[in-house]
Amino acid sequence: MKVDGGIGLGGDLAAIPALAKEQEAAGYNGFWAAETSHDPFLPLLLAAEHTESIEIGTSIAVAFARNPMTLANTAYDLHAYSGRFILGLGSQIKPHITKRFSMEWSKPAARMREMILAIRAIWDCWQNGTKLDFRGDFYSHTLMTPFFDPGPNPHGLPKIYLAGVGPMMTKAAGEVCDGFICHGFTTERFLREVTLPALAEGRELAGKTMDGFEISGPSFVVTGNNSEEMEKAAEATRQQIAFYGSTPAYRPVLEIHGWGELQDELNALSKQGQWKEMGALIDDEILNTFAVVGEPEQIAPELLKRYGDCIDRISFYAPYQSDQDRWKSVFTALQAG
Repeated sequence: MKVDGGIGLGGDLAAIPALAKEQEAAGYNGFWAAETSHDPFLPLLLAAEHTESIEIGTSIAVAFARNPMTLANTAYDLHAYSGRFILGLGSQIKPHITKRFSMEWSKPAARMREMILAIRAIWDCWQNGTKLDFRGDFYSHTLMTPFFDPGPNPHGLPKIYLAGVGPMMTKAAGEVCDGFICHGFTTERFLREVTLPALAEGRELAGKTMDGFEISGPSFVVTGNNSEEMEKAAEATRQQIAFYGSTPAYRPVLEIHGWGELQDELNALSKQGQWKEMGALIDDEILNTFAVVGEPEQIAPELLKRYGDCIDRISFYAPYQSDQDRWKSVFTALQAG
């Protein structure tokens, strides 16, 4: 299993070179940037410049905040420079797309599928000299003059991964992508009963098997070097689970466990800004279902028990810095498993 690091939720560009070199030296397989309060692409150019082999990627870039041409261009350039870039995309939810980015929202799974096909058509034009003639329901790309054509990429084409929760988006990922990024708000049961069948259905539509298709798995981990660190990690994770659980689109994950009514409670509290109270609703059963909880030495065996046969890589955005040797043993065991 590959183990990925990254920059988490921060985005201090000045810190990226040292952080990327540090994570590559520590043995991480990938360095990922999330799109939260900062652009997800800029840090990866710095990471590529100051490393030699670690994969770099977005996890995720908000697809619907952009268009196929801009995404194609940025990903193509990052891969041309590094040879190890992965374009990880996600849809975000409607309020963010329409109210934060002022962009269109409609039929997200169908739109995402078409967006990725459009990106691939643009890349095919640049890489192989084919005529650009993509005409879809949401996107149309029919003009490419030599002045705007970067020409063949010396490293070939980047991989595209897609994040999702619902079966329609997941099926689209299986059909048109090279990998799938499980949302952190995923459980083993949901992964096995909903996600994997939907991915397989998408792969079958494309006439492909799951061979070579990478799945990046859930990564809620509660651990620490003492009881104080453990409690702090548990509290933060309860808050994160509650935040995701308040989103109507993620209700099916709770429903599969018989916790559908919890989504109503969390959603109501979120509208009142009662964030602390939301975390209090996440009891130990729910916490242990979404997260692997235990001392560092217990983390890798439990993750492998839950997901070792069905995921290919796992991300940790917040490794426990207080004891790096102890934490390194966790991902070394995962890589060996």
